[in-house]
Amino acid sequence: MSHLNRKDVRNRIHKRIRRKVLGTADRPRLAVHYSNQHIYAQIIDDSAGKTLVSASTFDKSVEKSASNVACAESVGQLVAERAKEAKVSAVVFDRGGHLYHGKIKALAEAAREAGLKF
Repeated sequence: MSHLNRKDVRNRIHKRIRRKVLGTADRPRLAVHYSNQHIYAQIIDDSAGKTLVSASTFDKSVEKSASNVACAESVGQLVAERAKEAKVSAVVFDRGGHLYHGKIKALAEAAREAGLKF
Protein backbone atom coordinates (compact mmCIF):
# COMPACT_ATOMS: atom_id res chain seq x y z
CA MET A 1 0.00 0.00 0.00
CA SER A 2 1.47 3.33 -1.01
CA HIS A 3 1.67 6.21 1.41
CA LEU A 4 1.10 9.78 0.18
CA ASN A 5 2.09 12.78 2.19
CA ARG A 6 0.46 16.20 1.99
CA LYS A 7 3.19 17.65 -0.21
CA ASP A 8 2.78 14.93 -2.84
CA VAL A 9 -1.00 15.41 -2.87
CA ARG A 10 -0.62 19.19 -3.27
CA ASN A 11 1.88 18.71 -6.11
CA ARG A 12 -0.55 16.39 -7.92
CA ILE A 13 -3.33 18.96 -7.57
CA HIS A 14 -0.98 21.72 -8.75
CA LYS A 15 -0.03 19.76 -11.86
CA ARG A 16 -3.71 19.22 -12.64
CA ILE A 17 -4.39 22.96 -12.27
CA ARG A 18 -1.38 23.92 -14.42
CA ARG A 19 -2.72 21.85 -17.31
CA LYS A 20 -5.65 24.26 -17.50
CA VAL A 21 -4.16 27.57 -16.30
CA LEU A 22 -1.77 29.30 -18.67
CA GLY A 23 -0.44 32.84 -18.48
CA THR A 24 -0.23 34.84 -21.71
CA ALA A 25 1.04 38.31 -22.50
CA ASP A 26 -2.52 39.68 -22.22
CA ARG A 27 -3.37 37.83 -19.01
CA PRO A 28 -0.31 36.56 -17.14
CA ARG A 29 -0.55 34.04 -14.33
CA LEU A 30 -0.54 35.09 -10.66
CA ALA A 31 1.17 32.15 -8.94
CA VAL A 32 0.94 31.95 -5.15
CA HIS A 33 2.94 29.76 -2.80
CA TYR A 34 3.48 29.72 0.93
CA SER A 35 5.69 27.89 3.37
CA ASN A 36 5.64 27.77 7.15
CA GLN A 37 7.56 31.06 7.32
CA HIS A 38 6.93 33.07 4.12
CA ILE A 39 4.40 33.86 1.40
CA TYR A 40 5.39 34.32 -2.26
CA ALA A 41 3.47 35.73 -5.24
CA GLN A 42 4.66 36.06 -8.84
CA ILE A 43 3.04 37.32 -12.02
CA ILE A 44 4.38 35.14 -14.83
CA ASP A 45 4.09 35.31 -18.62
CA ASP A 46 4.25 31.62 -19.55
CA SER A 47 4.42 32.24 -23.31
CA ALA A 48 7.65 34.22 -22.88
CA GLY A 49 8.80 32.25 -19.83
CA LYS A 50 9.44 35.39 -17.76
CA THR A 51 8.44 36.63 -14.35
CA LEU A 52 7.02 40.13 -14.74
CA VAL A 53 6.39 41.01 -11.08
CA SER A 54 7.10 39.35 -7.77
CA ALA A 55 6.40 40.05 -4.11
CA SER A 56 6.94 38.15 -0.90
CA THR A 57 7.28 38.55 2.82
CA PHE A 58 11.01 39.03 2.24
CA ASP A 59 10.30 42.53 0.86
CA LYS A 60 11.11 45.40 3.18
CA SER A 61 7.77 47.11 2.50
CA VAL A 62 5.98 44.22 4.23
CA GLU A 63 5.92 45.07 7.95
CA LYS A 64 6.29 41.58 9.40
CA SER A 65 7.86 38.54 7.86
CA ALA A 66 5.46 35.72 8.66
CA SER A 67 3.11 33.27 6.98
CA ASN A 68 -0.28 34.45 8.21
CA VAL A 69 -3.41 36.10 6.82
CA ALA A 70 -2.28 39.66 7.62
CA CYS A 71 1.01 39.21 5.76
CA ALA A 72 -0.83 37.56 2.86
CA GLU A 73 -3.02 40.66 2.53
CA SER A 74 0.00 42.96 2.44
CA VAL A 75 1.74 40.75 -0.16
CA GLY A 76 -1.46 40.81 -2.26
CA GLN A 77 -1.59 44.61 -2.16
CA LEU A 78 2.11 44.85 -2.96
CA VAL A 79 1.93 42.52 -5.97
CA ALA A 80 -1.10 44.45 -7.30
CA GLU A 81 0.73 47.78 -6.97
CA ARG A 82 3.77 46.40 -8.76
CA ALA A 83 1.51 44.94 -11.46
CA LYS A 84 0.04 48.40 -12.09
CA GLU A 85 3.56 49.77 -12.50
CA ALA A 86 4.30 47.00 -15.01
CA LYS A 87 1.01 47.83 -16.84
CA VAL A 88 -0.65 44.51 -15.99
CA SER A 89 -4.35 44.88 -15.21
CA ALA A 90 -5.78 41.36 -15.56
CA VAL A 91 -4.33 38.02 -14.45
CA VAL A 92 -5.21 34.35 -14.20
CA PHE A 93 -5.07 33.11 -10.61
CA ASP A 94 -2.98 30.01 -9.85
CA ARG A 95 -3.45 28.89 -6.25
CA GLY A 96 -0.60 26.42 -6.51
CA GLY A 97 -2.53 23.38 -5.34
CA HIS A 98 -3.45 25.02 -2.04
CA LEU A 99 -7.07 25.37 -0.98
CA TYR A 100 -8.73 28.70 -1.73
CA HIS A 101 -9.04 29.49 1.96
CA GLY A 102 -7.18 31.48 4.58
CA LYS A 103 -3.90 32.94 3.29
CA ILE A 104 -4.62 32.24 -0.37
CA LYS A 105 -8.07 33.82 -0.19
CA ALA A 106 -6.75 36.84 1.72
CA LEU A 107 -3.99 37.44 -0.84
CA ALA A 108 -6.41 37.15 -3.77
CA GLU A 109 -9.01 39.47 -2.24
CA ALA A 110 -6.36 42.07 -1.31
CA ALA A 111 -5.04 42.00 -4.88
CA ARG A 112 -8.59 42.44 -6.23
CA GLU A 113 -9.23 45.38 -3.90
CA ALA A 114 -5.99 47.00 -5.06
CA GLY A 115 -7.25 46.92 -8.66
CA LEU A 116 -6.02 43.63 -10.14
CA LYS A 117 -8.70 41.79 -12.18
CA PHE A 118 -9.00 38.00 -12.10
